[in-house]
Amino acid sequence: MTMMEERRGAAVRISALAIDMKLEIVVIPVSDVDRAKAFYASLGWRLDADFASGDGWRVIQFTPPGSPASVIFGKNVTAAAPGSAQGLYVIVSDIEAARSDLVRRGIEVSNVFHGASDAHVGADEPYLFGRLRISGPDPEHGSYRSFASFSDPDGNGWLMQEITTRLPGRVEGGTAFTSAADLASALRRAAAAHGEREKRSCGQHDENWPDWYAEYIVRGQAGKPPLS
Repeated sequence: MTMMEERRGAAVRISALAIDMKLEIVVIPVSDVDRAKAFYASLGWRLDADFASGDGWRVIQFTPPGSPASVIFGKNVTAAAPGSAQGLYVIVSDIEAARSDLVRRGIEVSNVFHGASDAHVGADEPYLFGRLRISGPDPEHGSYRSFASFSDPDGNGWLMQEITTRLPGRVEGGTAFTSAADLASALRRAAAAHGEREKRSCGQHDENWPDWYAEYIVRGQAGKPPLS
């Protein structure tokens, strides 16, 4: 094989590699920029930018706590109709705590709900699992299955979805947490599972509990079956 052929082979292998594409920004259409800014600030989201020019252009960026992606809205930044953004999802590790936090902030939030198993068609407001909403969290507290919804003043629709254990293939790289609250939630789940394990062993203290906690949390983030 000549050097030129080797270089061509290397170029083909490089081109076959996936190029990282990270979702960074979601643009939402609003009618009153200052009203929208006050609302998203009241959620506890971080204000990253508020830029304007003399020709009527303005852009505002907010980032939810722990999120790698942000939202942008403003004036002359999108031609979409105000309120037309629907099905915007934010992920939480504790749906009840997340809902309570928004209620405490004065935000109107739906009750926690879950889907109707394999039934998806109904008269409710649509969301990821269809148009049937059953009141209360998922009875088995399954990951991905409990929701709550809210809207901004223009009617752009948001849903909170509780995820405690990721499906296989959804997490790349090592275990990471974007906030102390998420880590604390993972530790509480590990503590509860470990407590059940100790009950089954007649209450004997497990001196290796830190290793068990670590493996339980890592497996949960990687979408692997939990330890028992």
